[in-house]
Amino acid sequence: MKDDPDENQLWQTAQALNRAAAAVSPGVASLPPLLFFTDPVRTPRPWEIAARLPRGAGVVYRGFGRHEMEEEARRLRRVTTKRGLRLLIGRDADLASAIETDGVHLPERDLERAAALRSRHPEWIITGALHGEAPVPELGPLDAVILSPVFRAGGASADRDPLGIAGVTRRASRLPLPVYGLGGITSETAAALADTGLCGLAAIDGVVKAFSAG
Repeated sequence: MKDDPDENQLWQTAQALNRAAAAVSPGVASLPPLLFFTDPVRTPRPWEIAARLPRGAGVVYRGFGRHEMEEEARRLRRVTTKRGLRLLIGRDADLASAIETDGVHLPERDLERAAALRSRHPEWIITGALHGEAPVPELGPLDAVILSPVFRAGGASADRDPLGIAGVTRRASRLPLPVYGLGGITSETAAALADTGLCGLAAIDGVVKAFSAG
């Protein structure tokens, strides 16, 4: 079967961003170039997408407190381990610890938890959400921030004004941590982010489109 050009474009752009950022900050090399963010509505079977991701990518599982989330997270843990992917759990550090994932992703409102989590889990990757042009909160000992929305996006960011290329570049240059871009990122839009200073890409629909079977 021939390689999917969407897969190649998204992954290659993410890798190029990661390499460029790592040349300035060597620690970036340990971060996944591409993060697949799950969503209960938009990605109801995220393990199927994860099973097609390239080795070295990452998955951020967000269960939003649903009763199915432990079962789904464990299923993702099996797939990500087999595929050589990093798995972060959205917000729920207890679940992340219970199923031995690679870390957590914190909503912007929970960034103050980063210091305590780092103390208990020094080996974890800990990322945090950051939205738009709002003042930067105390970021603490995060490994990276996920900046959104880069482009016009769906889901919870549908009503937010996109930062655009200039906004992302400006924001990334002023933040003291590696920065991923999230929001409207697809194989078609990813190339425009080449010189923004991002350390990698994060996406929901863009990853689904690029890595779905068929």
